[in-house]
This record gives sequence, C-alpha cells and structure tokens, in this order.
Amino acid sequence: MAEDVDAMTRFPVPDVEDLPADLRERIEAETERAGFTPNVFLAYAYRPSQFRAFFQYYDALVEDSDLTREEIEMIIVAVSGVNDCYYCNVAHGALVRIYAEDPLLADQLVSNYRNADVSDRHRRMLDLAVELTENQAAVDEDDFERLHEAGFSRREIWDIGAVAAFFNLSNRMAQLADMRPNEEFHTMGR
Repeated sequence: MAEDVDAMTRFPVPDVEDLPADLRERIEAETERAGFTPNVFLAYAYRPSQFRAFFQYYDALVEDSDLTREEIEMIIVAVSGVNDCYYCNVAHGALVRIYAEDPLLADQLVSNYRNADVSDRHRRMLDLAVELTENQAAVDEDDFERLHEAGFSRREIWDIGAVAAFFNLSNRMAQLADMRPNEEFHTMGR
C-alpha cells in the first residue's frame, strides 16, 4: 500500500503499480491531463470493480448530457455544499471556477446556493438538485413545471437528477473514507 499518499485516511491507498492494467491506464491518463493525480482515483482504486463502475457512470454523466459542463459542476458543488463534502467542495469547486470562468461562484454555491450570483434558470436547476438531496419525497410535478418554464427539457431534468443522485452517493463515500482533496484544487481557477 502507498504509505505517503493521503488520498483518504480510513482505508489503505493501494500502490498504482499493483493495480489492474485498466485502472493504471485511467489513473495515468487523468494524471497527465490534470498534471497531478486527483485523490479520488487513488481512493476508489481500493475496490477496483467499484472504481470501474463509479467512473463509468461519472463519464456518462459528464460526456452524455444535455447540460453544459458548467451546469453539471454547479449541481455537484451545490449538492456537495449541502452535504458538507470537503473533497467535492474543493475539487469540483475548482472545476466550477474553470468552466464558469468565475473565481467566486464555487464559494457562493458551497456556502448557500440560494445566495449565489446565478440566473433564475440555474437557481431552478439547483433547487431541484438540492431538494433531491434534502427531501426527495417532496419532488413533484410543480418542480417539473418550474424547470420547463425555465427552458429545461425532460432529458435535462433527468440529467439534473442523475448528477444530484450520483454526487449524493459520492459525497457519502468521500465522508466514509475521509477523502482528502489535493492541494492543487484549492488554487485552480482563482
């Protein structure tokens, strides 16, 4: 196990060299793209079959969506803010800053998305994501109507829900494992 890596504190972090080839390839590709290895990859490598499933679904959410990448990251950060997920607040906060080209937006979303400088359209999107996080039983046709009025299609509403649901899972696993965000994320996009 990798002793010098603080990707998470509650479970052992495997050595990349000891991982199956497909995981090593994915980690190497992410390291090359980012310039560092995001700790979430090292943490999920603890359970290779779950690593594969997690990142396959993550890829589907960000690559096959009718939402923009900025919108996806806004949802992730609003949900992660409500869930107090340190890892996702920092890591995806960096991505919000980059995709939105706004150094303040992520901090606003983490603190309280209702006070963030976002359009009415995006506020409605975030309302649904947070409602699914805090009180999913309250989601009803009125939510769909408000989103339709804001210009969201049924497919986009599905995508809002899918991203929110996935990151509720991700936030809980990050908390369980005590995943630690890389230092690089703190300053990206500022």
